[in-house]
Amino acid sequence: MLNKLKISAFCNDLEKLKKETYESISYDDFLHLKKIEKRGRICSFLGLATAWIIPNPITAFLISFGHFTRWLLAHHILHKGYNKVPNIPKSYTSKVFARGKNRFKDWFDWLHPDAWDYEHNILHHYHTCEEADPDLVERHLNFCRSLKIPKFLKYIIIFFISITWKYTYYAPNTLSVLDPVRMKKIKHEHIAYITIKNLLDFTNKHVRKLWLSCYIPYFLFNFVLIPFLFFPLGMQAVYFVFINKIIAECFTNFHAFLVIGPNHAGDDVHRFNFHFNDKQEFYITQILGSVNYHCGNDFIDHSQIWLNYQIEHHLFPDLPMSKYQEVQPKVKALCEKHDIPYIQESIFVRFRKMLQICVGSRSMPQLMELKVS
Repeated sequence: MLNKLKISAFCNDLEKLKKETYESISYDDFLHLKKIEKRGRICSFLGLATAWIIPNPITAFLISFGHFTRWLLAHHILHKGYNKVPNIPKSYTSKVFARGKNRFKDWFDWLHPDAWDYEHNILHHYHTCEEADPDLVERHLNFCRSLKIPKFLKYIIIFFISITWKYTYYAPNTLSVLDPVRMKKIKHEHIAYITIKNLLDFTNKHVRKLWLSCYIPYFLFNFVLIPFLFFPLGMQAVYFVFINKIIAECFTNFHAFLVIGPNHAGDDVHRFNFHFNDKQEFYITQILGSVNYHCGNDFIDHSQIWLNYQIEHHLFPDLPMSKYQEVQPKVKALCEKHDIPYIQESIFVRFRKMLQICVGSRSMPQLMELKVS
């Protein structure tokens, strides 16, 4: 099927669909965002309101889900998904949301929003599954794939990664793409990524910036300040809040790993030994290098933070979340019409396929060139 893809007609149809979809963006898309934000805030409130009573998984999950919802909002807003919405408050546009001091109000996480914006929205999205992709799972897990140890030990390693990866991998990886002094973008060929091997190398300016702007502020706020706000209820309440916050941190890390990791991994997802030449090749590489999960309603989509529409998101990264629900079946139909491979499976099936890549049981096929007509 990939020997000679006929993509001209497909891309023409896709451009028409894109035009229709962008023209339909309205204030209702912003109201949908606010509804999702409200659900996240309710989870955060209920989680913190019960965190002092006793350590328990329900409280921890509520805290985790509320926290993860902030990443959901940041992901789509910083992608400029709401910039085209008429009459939208500036605080929900990509130039204001989580920028500067708004970071602490809008999206206070291990990751620095400016660094994530460049690492993810530019370097990842426009080098998807290429060697220059900063988030290529197979390359990052080469150390695990090549280990000469029993496979169950590899799964233990992956589990540890999954509950810690926002601060052991993603925060260092994203901050590496900016100059640590001026916070200016570094060209991808000059980036020296921070890894777990040099997280304590304080002679490295990037490492010092990571600790001062990400690790220390986040830790002090979430694991010192918030627990001690419950001190009037006694030291036991402080301990219980601290424990629930630790459990919630593991939950939100694993949740993020479950949802994000499989988007571009599997023995049926391609790696590219070339960079696309034009918009047509861009469209095709985004489809061949991405997968969808089950989708179609707010409950399913919120739990997967709309990354279950990964194909559509990589084709049209600056759409509001609600538009992906509308455009997904149309994109899938166009792929079927023009014989373009389109992968959509359960998130758990895709997670299993990603794990096979992580431990070295399977490998991703490499595409040397794209033959089109």
